Amino acid sequence: MKWDPRKYTEFADYRGRPYKDLLGQLGEVNPAKIVDLGCGPGNMTRLLAQRWPQAQVTGLDSSPEMITQASDAEHEPNLGFELADALTWHPEPDTDLLFSNAMLQWLPGHRDLLKVWLDELKPGAYVAIQVPGNFGSPSHSVMRQVADSPEWVNELGGVLRHDDVVGEPDEYQRILLQAGFQANVWETTYQQVMIGEDPILDWVRGTALLPIRAALDSADYLRFEDDYRVQISAHYPFFAGPDGTKVTNFPFRRIFMIGRKLG
Repeated sequence: MKWDPRKYTEFADYRGRPYKDLLGQLGEVNPAKIVDLGCGPGNMTRLLAQRWPQAQVTGLDSSPEMITQASDAEHEPNLGFELADALTWHPEPDTDLLFSNAMLQWLPGHRDLLKVWLDELKPGAYVAIQVPGNFGSPSHSVMRQVADSPEWVNELGGVLRHDDVVGEPDEYQRILLQAGFQANVWETTYQQVMIGEDPILDWVRGTALLPIRAALDSADYLRFEDDYRVQISAHYPFFAGPDGTKVTNFPFRRIFMIGRKLG
């Protein structure tokens, strides 16, 4: 699956807000070695390097396109980027903070991976993680319905994962507590104001539609987009903004967790 850093950052303000909110809850943490697992194009990882200029910050991602963009951009001297596969990655023994924003949902079996990472982190280490909690919302459920329809099921059956891709907040709280961590877990639903003719389609092009794009040739992918566009429009109606602009409300649920290892 190929990522497009330009498309991913098209809604940078909205995609970046959960990152900033997660970072803002870390309080008086003073780490020396930080890993941003699933750093994407690195534009948000810079915030970690700026917050803790004395720390060594490393952004890791499995996408060569993302790491190339991150490495080529101007960034702080205490920040570096490396290609890494989270499915086989392990924290180094001196890691003080494992930060991961909107990445775990892409990993089958991420709950078990998280348990391994928590076990391997040293006492006193922190984790700060955010995952989208919107897989049951129309933006995703309609996509699955179209993919499973008679028109597409032969090509796309099983390509999209279902609404249990991520857990509920209490499940992540339990994982943290059972691993010997203090746990602070919460959720937020952002009421995102979207502008344009196909704002929901524009949004999912950068993330959720990528497995569909990878499974179809160009012509079929465009036909799938058309089918999705027709179905999704009824769930996110336009209304007139203060200047007459077409506006759509896009509720977006996010799940956050911060933990500190005891011992």
